[in-house]
Amino acid sequence: MNHKKVKDKTYGSLNRFGNKKVVHELFKKSKEKLFQVNLWSKLPGITASFQLYGSRGIEKFTDSPCVNDYIKIVLPGPFPENWVVVTNVVDEKEMASFTVSPSQSPADKWYSNEEVQHFFIDEATSTFKVHIEGTEIHALEIGKNEAINNKGEEAGNRKLINTLLAEFGWAGFQEYQWQKLLDYLVHKVEIE
Repeated sequence: MNHKKVKDKTYGSLNRFGNKKVVHELFKKSKEKLFQVNLWSKLPGITASFQLYGSRGIEKFTDSPCVNDYIKIVLPGPFPENWVVVTNVVDEKEMASFTVSPSQSPADKWYSNEEVQHFFIDEATSTFKVHIEGTEIHALEIGKNEAINNKGEEAGNRKLINTLLAEFGWAGFQEYQWQKLLDYLVHKVEIE
């Protein structure tokens, strides 16, 4: 891994409410929104498409993500699908989160395909988190070790498209996508 090109990025949103009782009621809804990954595709405006899959590669429509589940992400435009695997899930009274890492598609894992079908290297992680601080609900997207997947067997035949996506396509869209999602998680934006 070329550590010079590795980036860590954090995006956040918060919303203040009248009192702790209101915050705790709305936080239950924030956790539902966080874990209902398939609904993220319905955010207003231009958005990526998100679909949750179980560990065996079967689409999940009502369940929350579990460790070893997959999420297929399709960016707007003529780009290939990107896959992440869920590596951690936390669900507590005042904090909830899940972490994902780039992965091959669940179908390919059964055929020993080493190609990571994502424009970031497999050491990258994204953590989606909501938590309470006093009378505020906070939402964060924490990206770690974000580096372009364009070297070796891991990149497969996607070296050029991964470079273009990471440098140009995702670079401008990333902040817009995550900010809209985080605003949704803290109830500033709603799905109609």
